Amino acid sequence: MFLRKKNNSPFYKVVIKENGTEKIISTGTSNYNEALLFMVKLMNGETPVKKKNVSILQVAAEKPQLKLSQFEDEYIKFISNNKTKSYIRSVKLSFKHFKAFTGDVPLNKIDVKLVDQFISFVSARSISGAGLYYRTLKAVFTKAEAWEYISFNPFKKIKTPKRPVSLPIFINQVELQEILNHLKNPLIHSITYTGFYTGMRLGELLNMKWSWINFNNKTIKVTNSESFISKGKRERTIPVNEKLLNLLLSIRPQIISIKNDDFVFPKSKYLKLNEDYVSKQFKKAIRASQLNDKIHFHTLRHSFASNLVQAGVSLYVVKELLGHADITTTSIYSHLTADNLTSAVALL
Repeated sequence: MFLRKKNNSPFYKVVIKENGTEKIISTGTSNYNEALLFMVKLMNGETPVKKKNVSILQVAAEKPQLKLSQFEDEYIKFISNNKTKSYIRSVKLSFKHFKAFTGDVPLNKIDVKLVDQFISFVSARSISGAGLYYRTLKAVFTKAEAWEYISFNPFKKIKTPKRPVSLPIFINQVELQEILNHLKNPLIHSITYTGFYTGMRLGELLNMKWSWINFNNKTIKVTNSESFISKGKRERTIPVNEKLLNLLLSIRPQIISIKNDDFVFPKSKYLKLNEDYVSKQFKKAIRASQLNDKIHFHTLRHSFASNLVQAGVSLYVVKELLGHADITTTSIYSHLTADNLTSAVALL
């Protein structure tokens, strides 16, 4: 007994060979999984009903369903080799809160109403948290849909939680120097300085190798490799000013037998610094400087962009320097352009 499908019919047929002859039974469906279920019932001596226009949801209901925790284990294992530790933590956190609300239910019991109730519940406590869980779980359930564990992704039916737009905090060169004065570790000092003058993300800075730096052209090229993929997989080239160039040149001779694949800011010769460690050391310097406690390491990236816009640089140029995929992301700095225009008109 086996399945067969010919060009002259859209439906799979069960072929039963008996005494040298073939008995053909139409399954009434063009879906392989439905046809296979039809044949299994025949083999078990049941009388299956032809399933014309049967939905995937009906077929899925007849299959054993994974529970949410089982799917979580499978998904975490799947992303463990190609996602960052911080992203995996956000996935685990999203699963944790979702399971706390829904219980460890089968995937096919998670519908649009349940998802809507969950997002509404979280939004009442934290809009930013609701946004994080929504984005993360939407991607998770898209994979569940692709793996045919569910017939559709219920998160796609829910609108993204709206959060109030807050303008990014940024610092100037005077405030940068105040922070640097409180950084006792020379390596963290150099990383902070480089972040302010390049707008590079912390992960990019800690993965930067000497091969990225072209001292002749005065540029840094953020480069993807087997061991590091930049956000959005976008490589970009960043010009280096004289201040930063001198800093990098002063670091370079201190490294013995330097190689192009050596890290610029290593913990030891072959080991990267930990992102959390750098962030905590930076935060200590902020508090020692008595600056705005909302300043964190990513503020250096905002500062790079904000200072450029205030100097009259086009948002489109800033977009390329930051490596944004869409100008709408860069538009958070557009209010600075408006301030410049207002100041210019005031001079008339």
